[in-house]
Amino acid sequence: MNKSARFLSIAAVAAFASFGAMADEADASQFATKFDTSRTRAEVAAEAATVAKNSSTVPAGSRVLAFTSTADRSAVSAQAADALRSGKISAGEIGSL
Repeated sequence: MNKSARFLSIAAVAAFASFGAMADEADASQFATKFDTSRTRAEVAAEAATVAKNSSTVPAGSRVLAFTSTADRSAVSAQAADALRSGKISAGEIGSL
């Protein structure tokens, strides 16, 4: 009786599990996107060209602000060298602070 009960329970589980295995199509047509458009290739290319001209390299929604410096490059380099000599900024991998 033990073997027949085990067999029947396995058969019942297999039959129950097979109901969820029914797929749509073998070619995955349920994932295909269908487009119906009346625009020409030239119209799409023209729109893509204007978008590329008007777009920015800054990602949409970022908080990057444009900053224009008024400092002279040689003055900033001199300040950095002075800070390094006086020990105000670290040098090397370990640093000197």
